[in-house]
Amino acid sequence: METQNCPDKKELELICMIVNFGLGSKVIKIAKKNGISGGTVFLGRGTIKNRILEFLELNDSRKEIVLLIADKTTAHQALGVLNKELAFHKPNHGIAFTISVANLLGKKSCQYQDNMVKRGEENTMYQAIFTIVDRGNAEDVIAAANKGGARGGTIIKARGSGIHETHTLFSMAIEPEKEMVLIISKNELTDSIVSSIREHIHIDEPGKGIIFILDVNKTYGLY
Repeated sequence: METQNCPDKKELELICMIVNFGLGSKVIKIAKKNGISGGTVFLGRGTIKNRILEFLELNDSRKEIVLLIADKTTAHQALGVLNKELAFHKPNHGIAFTISVANLLGKKSCQYQDNMVKRGEENTMYQAIFTIVDRGNAEDVIAAANKGGARGGTIIKARGSGIHETHTLFSMAIEPEKEMVLIISKNELTDSIVSSIREHIHIDEPGKGIIFILDVNKTYGLY
C-alpha cells in the first residue's frame, strides 16, 4: 500500500467531542480557526435522567458527536481553545477526549502510514477502519471492502465540513451530508481492505473522503 507519508512523522490524534444538540457546527467553526481543516458531526442521544430538568422541560438529551483529526500539537491546542469556548468544566456542557490514530489516508496535507510498525509493541488483534464519504457512496465502500476481505460493516449518517466543501446559501455555510462506514477488521486483513477501498473509491483524490484506522483493544460478538 503506497502513500505519501506525513513529512515530519507527526503523531495524529482523533478528537471526539460530545456536545449539546446544535453545537456541532460551532465546534467545527472553532476548530477550523485553530488549524483543523474539517470534521464530521453525528447525531446522538444522552441517557442521563433528571426529574427536575424533565419537570422544567429542560431535559433535551439530543447530542451531537464531533470527530476531528489533526497532528497531536494542533489537536491539543485546538482542544484547549474549544474547552475554553464551550466550558466543559461546567455540568452538561459536554465532554471531549482524544485517541491515537494508527493510520490516515485521504487527507493530502498529512497522510500517515507506517506508525503501526513503530508501535509494534501494541499487539492488538483487531482494528477499526472508519471511512467517511459523501452520502450515497457508503454502499460502494462496503462493496470494495468486501472485495478486500471484510465480512461487512456499519453505515452511519452524518454531516461534515472540509476544505473542499464551500457551498453557501444566503451567506450561510451548508454542511454536506456524509456517511461513515465502520468496519472491524483483523489486523492481517486491514491492508487489503483499505487498499481495495482506496482503489475503488479513489480516496486519495481531493474531496473523495478520508479513511482513518484505530486500534481495538477488546472485541465481543465477532465470529
